[in-house]
Amino acid sequence: MMFDHPNNDPILVLSEDQCWQLLEGTQHGRLVAVVSGRADIFPVNAAAQDRTLVFRTAPGTKLAEVAVNENVLFEADGILSDQAWSVVVRGTAHVLDSDAELAKAEELNLKPWVPTLKDYYVRIEPTEITGRHFRFGHHPERELGEGSEAGGD
Repeated sequence: MMFDHPNNDPILVLSEDQCWQLLEGTQHGRLVAVVSGRADIFPVNAAAQDRTLVFRTAPGTKLAEVAVNENVLFEADGILSDQAWSVVVRGTAHVLDSDAELAKAEELNLKPWVPTLKDYYVRIEPTEITGRHFRFGHHPERELGEGSEAGGD
């Protein structure tokens, strides 16, 4: 098990450090952008760097939406046979354009999933991060008692 669950609770609220531990070990997630009240969600390959997230993209909807509204969400998760986790990062996204920013992003060696040019790097600066870890198990049976269909008077 990745994390200890106090009192054997099936759900653990993760600390910020635990969230970053998980994000640092993942290479993918989903970017949520909202423009004119319409939310869009995009799968992206991303990497954690200095408690920020970086992804690559090409000209298109993702890049345009981040330019219009820098407030985004990023969600990543993992599912194993006996446990799962989910981390949500709320933050601001900006396209990297200075030589120093681009050099730092290049250190991540982010490779596109598909063989297309992804010449733009975007960094998400978190304003809030939340996460949950789930321990799988059998669904508990509800005990019948007073006031239930099988209960007494």
